[in-house]
Amino acid sequence: MGRRSERLSKQGMLASDLAGEGDVIQVVSRAFDVLRCFEGHEARLGNLEISNRCGLPRSTVSRLTHTLTRMGQLVYLPRDQKYRIGPSAVAMSTSMMKGLQLRNLIRLRLQDVAEQLPGTVGFVIPDRFQLVYLEFARAANALGLHETTGSRIAMASTAAGHAYTAALDDDVGDALIVEMEREMPDSARMLKSRIEDNRRHLREHGYVVACGTWSPHINGCAVPLWSPQYQTYVVATIGLLSAMFDEKRVHRDVAPVMVELGAALGGLLEGADGDIFTNRLERKALPVSVHNKNKIIKAEDTNELEAGTRRPRPARSVRAGDGRR
Repeated sequence: MGRRSERLSKQGMLASDLAGEGDVIQVVSRAFDVLRCFEGHEARLGNLEISNRCGLPRSTVSRLTHTLTRMGQLVYLPRDQKYRIGPSAVAMSTSMMKGLQLRNLIRLRLQDVAEQLPGTVGFVIPDRFQLVYLEFARAANALGLHETTGSRIAMASTAAGHAYTAALDDDVGDALIVEMEREMPDSARMLKSRIEDNRRHLREHGYVVACGTWSPHINGCAVPLWSPQYQTYVVATIGLLSAMFDEKRVHRDVAPVMVELGAALGGLLEGADGDIFTNRLERKALPVSVHNKNKIIKAEDTNELEAGTRRPRPARSVRAGDGRR
């Protein structure tokens, strides 16, 4: 892997790249900022609304929306004087999602957990300062969260976001928080105050809990997993009503189930062919055991990633230049 590729792999989607540092082309990153404003296929936004959402001058937004419309990434609605996601963007996302053959297997694993716990179980991927639900499941009697595929959640206030940032190498996670401080100081402050405790708990137990950070009525538990397909961490997460699952019960009853789910999903990710990113990194299995109630899962029988999020490591170590622990 060349030096530039190593840097991109390590930093992933850090905002430092998007801020125009180094060799990043700002107009490209700004175009994606505009597209991120459209959280749903039915979303309709005008240039002023887009400008307010992504923090770009209205004149810049106008030029970008014009170009994206010519490309088919957006369509203009004359009656509303607004834009919405265009056919090219839908076709591109559909093609990529169709190629991800392990989604059905992941959904089945999530549903197994949803039948045991009355919450919303999700498989999320990072996107700048948010995470996006790639898959989800919930039991018929689930209460509280009602996220769906494509829903976005904040990185700073959710168990999934806390688990993701805790799994990153210290320098990468710290850099992400620094960039977040420029745009979302309150969120960055929340994340920064908890990240050291989250890192320690993740190393020792393999999961992260966040109670009442997103909502006083919701407690969450999350397990980060290394994805060879995306060359970054993805997260298995669950949100439950705090009235039913206080923090003590989350640690006692929910965390073991989520750690087992993480081991299962990690095995799927390790064994799947990379449909979008085909790089496969060779790694040796580590002699780490995961204790799950009365069952012991050997890391070499599951996946190195999930064990790697728990093992002690030298400070600021970077393996393969990808920002993993």
